[in-house]
Amino acid sequence: MGELVFRNLLHRPLRTLIGAMGIAVEVALVVLIVGLTSGLLTETAKRIEGIGADIMLQPPGSSYMLAFGSAPMPIKIGNKLAEMKYVQSVAPVLFQFNTSGVEIVYGIDQDSFRAVSGGFVFIQGHDLEGPDDILVDDIAAKTKKIQPGQDYRIFDHDWHVAGIVEHGKGSRLFVPLATLQGLVGARDKASVFFVRCTRPEHTEDVMEDMRHLLPGYTIRPLKDYLSLMTSTNIPGLESFINAMILLAITIGLLVIFLTMYTTVIERTRDIGVLKSLGANQWFVIRALLSESAALCLLGIGAGIGLSYLVRAGFIWKFPTLTISITSAWILRAAAIALLGALFGASYPAWLASRKDAVEALSYD
Repeated sequence: MGELVFRNLLHRPLRTLIGAMGIAVEVALVVLIVGLTSGLLTETAKRIEGIGADIMLQPPGSSYMLAFGSAPMPIKIGNKLAEMKYVQSVAPVLFQFNTSGVEIVYGIDQDSFRAVSGGFVFIQGHDLEGPDDILVDDIAAKTKKIQPGQDYRIFDHDWHVAGIVEHGKGSRLFVPLATLQGLVGARDKASVFFVRCTRPEHTEDVMEDMRHLLPGYTIRPLKDYLSLMTSTNIPGLESFINAMILLAITIGLLVIFLTMYTTVIERTRDIGVLKSLGANQWFVIRALLSESAALCLLGIGAGIGLSYLVRAGFIWKFPTLTISITSAWILRAAAIALLGALFGASYPAWLASRKDAVEALSYD
């Protein structure tokens, strides 16, 4: 059986290659789509946690994805929070989504943000000093080829690059809060307040007091933010991932179906020979399913290699992207491809097993 399958695959090498690449595309799609979404969510969550705050206050009904937030909260809320027991410091931050760079820009008050986060680690340059200064993290600076002293234009405004900082403090771009408020028409407003407690064990007490002070507002502990940033908690993201996986499965299933269906048509006389030599229906089915499984295994191996190759290319071109390839999803993608291949080959295999030996031998 093994030699039969091997020779059948080598009989039409180009068709075997095309079939294997169809499976490879299926596996790579599943691995990369899941890896891209989970990688971006995890990386974003780690940067938010890297701010060092204990609590994050958002407007009522806010999403976990900070890019979907707005700036409806009065800045004076920060003063009330700072007066609460066990609160060490409060940092108001205004978010603005930069569509040209697909990134969130933080408008910060450098003194309060430094008090909450512990301050930036400067690689080059200095802190925000003027109203038009901007700080860029090292990854964004490398991607955009930015150096201190240059001008950088976003929001139809020219900013002076004051410094390059180490990544991991929430955003990749930081500008003065007052300047950003004026540019986006959100004067005296903030998108979020980061709160640092005097001690981490006081977090729950402070959150309870905040719920009484600001009923209806969204209050989240940052230590749990990483566990909250999953595809199931982001509206529509889980459906998108499932739709893409279904598309990948459909591609693999059709590739295998067409490959094995044309194989059965081409080998009608061969099937007749096997049946005349005593092969039963199960033998024919097993031979074709084994061939499709072997073809699928070749595709799975190629798909795993293609996933790492595409990830390397994307990260080289877009260093800010994070694509997380995990062994768990590689195994899931392989299992999905194998089951899809067996299912796609089942009808052609059944069709072949039903052929009459005499009719198959007379097939022209």
